[in-house]
Formats: sequence, structure tokens, C-alpha cells
Amino acid sequence: MPDPLQDRGRLAEALHLIELEAVEYLDSVDEALVRPPGSPTIDATLPSEGVGSLQALSELVASSTEGATRSTGPRFFHFVMGGVTPAALGADWLTSTLNQSAYNWVSSPLASRIEQVALDWMKELFGIPAGWSAVMTSAATTANLVGLAAARRWWGLQHGVDVDEQGMSGLPPVPILSGGYLHASAVKALGMLGLGRRRPHLLSADAAGHLDVIALEAALRALDGKPAIVIATAGDVNTGDFDPLREMSVITRRYGAWLHVDGAFGLYAALTPLTRHLVDGIEAADSIAVDGHKWLNAPYDTGFAFVRDPNLHAGGFSASAAYLGTEALARPVFGNLASEMSRRARALPVWATLRAYGRDGYRAMVERHLALAQRVARQVDEAPDLERLAPVPLNIVCFRFHPAGVAESELNELNRKLGSMVLEDGRVYFGTTDYAGKVAFRPAIVNWRTTEKDVDMIVPVARELGAKLVGSGSRAPGR
Repeated sequence: MPDPLQDRGRLAEALHLIELEAVEYLDSVDEALVRPPGSPTIDATLPSEGVGSLQALSELVASSTEGATRSTGPRFFHFVMGGVTPAALGADWLTSTLNQSAYNWVSSPLASRIEQVALDWMKELFGIPAGWSAVMTSAATTANLVGLAAARRWWGLQHGVDVDEQGMSGLPPVPILSGGYLHASAVKALGMLGLGRRRPHLLSADAAGHLDVIALEAALRALDGKPAIVIATAGDVNTGDFDPLREMSVITRRYGAWLHVDGAFGLYAALTPLTRHLVDGIEAADSIAVDGHKWLNAPYDTGFAFVRDPNLHAGGFSASAAYLGTEALARPVFGNLASEMSRRARALPVWATLRAYGRDGYRAMVERHLALAQRVARQVDEAPDLERLAPVPLNIVCFRFHPAGVAESELNELNRKLGSMVLEDGRVYFGTTDYAGKVAFRPAIVNWRTTEKDVDMIVPVARELGAKLVGSGSRAPGR
């Protein structure tokens, strides 16, 4: 197959092949092992003459059967990772078919208009003021990058310097304050922006990472009016807990600091009265980052960035070239609001899933997941060999295996081994974390497919494998 043109006649057959495989995969994903026992077989030799689309796709399907985690299924509780709703999946296929460049209106009126509408809908869902600037990104990491880039621009202008044009040479270090829930994606964004991964001053009230509000105010007061960036977390990945957004917004306004909120999955608490109090004060932030492939259940990779001041937002990512042309103010150039200029039209699946299920459908799903998390928490509490380590304000249950007779000093290693066994076992999928110095589990419930039957496997599997681990002698009680 020397030229793709010669494969054109097989296009419909290739699409039909994948359609059949997709239907078979999705029909079985509810009951399948989350982690298949095999390893993917991949031909690593670049061919001189290709095998054609049908053969290549068949090989790819075979490899995915062996090596792809069933992360779109209902028993994948790792990484706070959602599935893909039927409407979002269909729209994602259409997105690849249309293959639009979502840079500006000229490159694709459809992609630009759909993104405008989808972003407006997301603002409504979260309670973000309609006048804020917004853009779709690849994930919360790039959304954090966008929000913190706007913060960096603001900070530079407070010193009389346009850092996006002139750089940061000669300026003092940027004061960055946060609680102990600060996520690695925000730290990564700080590194990419040249602000420094080690710059955040963590103001934790305890080993769990709760923000010390008094210390935050004292730190800002000590700056004596100098500008600073404060990062709040809406949804800690270990427990689902929140920094006190309202208190932080009051303090940052009092001392003239920038408040950035990393709300990757936690911001979806705004969708229901049951948890809306957790995001109280979100409208007083200066920038916000959110994921779409978590609780929205949009396909990888999807994220959203929101910035209060449109001028500060655009300043960090604007670009121009003669061939790109210009746009009217009513038509935003989304390629100038984030790091990518070449952008997939990832707004189509977001628009489709919101159109399909609406505000009420998403509220119902979130409330169902909240109830499932409480169900798991009760089961953990009732198990004599499990220990819940934190409250469950949202959708994550943090616990560890704690059988009788095992010393505290040996529990971390025991739970690390158990974590590996759970992943290898594959019936359910959740990994280990470190919570206040303790190795623990933190299954997160965000997949639209997940039901009681699925979460009811978490505790029995953990206890069964834990008992095997202790009984095997590799970790006998008291030894």
C-alpha cells in the first residue's frame, strides 16, 4: 500500500470494522476485568510497504483487547476518571470525521460557535459570571496553565512590566501561597510558566493538608501590599475535600492578591444543592481550572479555563501572523486564549452531552454518585479490617486495610502490596495514595455507568485480597 489514495475505496469498510468492534467492546465493558491479564502485542518495526487500513486496524483492535484498561467502564475508580456518555462518544467520532481546526471563525465557524455556546453553558452550571473570558483546553493541567498565566501577567503589570512581551528578567520572585491540597498539575503549570515548582508556600494546618486560613492572612499581610498569587483547591484528590473558597476570596480581596481555583473535578459540586455550599465564593475568584473528562464524562482530553479579566486572559496567549487574519470582537479567537493554536474541535462532544442530558440529567448523575460514595463509606466503616481515614464530602472514599495484630509501623508496606494486588486482580481498579503519611486507597466515583453493583465490589475485593496477603505469610500479623 504505497499511497493512502489507493486505500480510499476501503474507507467505509474501515469505519464499519471499528463500529463493530466498538459495539462489542462497549457491550462487554460493564463486566470485563478492568485490567486485562495480558500485555499488548505491538509490531515495533516501521514497514517499508504498509499493510493497508483494514489490516492495520485489525492489529490495533487486537492490541487494545490485550492491553487497554477498561477505563471507560463502571469499575475504574482510579485517577478520578470518568467514562464517555453516548452523546459525547458519538460527537467525538463526528469531531474526528469533520477534522475541524478550532483556531478561529475562519478556520471553522462551527467549532468556534459550538465552543462559545458550550462555554456559556459550563459557566451556567458552575455559577461563573457570564462576562468572564473562557476557553476549552486539553485538561485541567492546561487549564491551570491558562489561569496561572493570566495571574502571572497581572502580577507583572502590578510591577509595571508586561512579562509576556518583555520577560521576567529583573523582577523579584512571585509570592505563591496555597494549602496542602495543591495538586501536581498546578505545580507543573507553575514550572512551565517559569514561576518555579518550589515557589508555592504551603500553609497547612495539619498533616492532611487543610489550609491554615490564619496563616494565609498573616502571610499576605506580611507582604505589605506586594502582589501575590493564591491557589485554592476545589476537590482534593485524596478525599474530595475543599479549601474554604469564600474565606480565601475575602482575604485575597482584602490584600489585593490573585485567587486561582483548581477545580478539576470538585467544581461539579455546584450542580446539586447537596454540595453547592462547597463552591460558595467561586464567583469571587480571578481564574478557575476544570476538567471535562472527569465528572462531565466527556472524552479525553477535555478541560476548561475561566478568567475574570478578558484582557489579562488574552495577553498571555495572543499570537498573530499575516495569514491568520483578524476577527471581529464578537467572534473570539480561541487559539489565542490557550497554549494551542492547532486545536481539535473538542467542544462538539461537550455541547452534545449537555444538549442530550441537560442540567437536570447531570444533577441526577452527580447526586447518584454522591450516594454511592456514602454507600462505600458505610461499608468501609462496617468492615472490621478496614479503616476510613477522612470524611466523604463528595465522591472519594479514603481508607486503608488495617487488620488486627498489625503494627502501625507495618501498615504502609502492607497497603502498598495490597494496592498492587488490587490493580493486578482487575475486578475493580483503584490505586494507592499518601494521606497524612499513611498509604491508603481513594476510589473515586465519577463514571456515568457506575451503579451500586459496581461500587459494592470495592470493599469485598479489598478485604479478600488483604486476607490473602496477610495469610500468605508475606505480612503475618505481629511479625
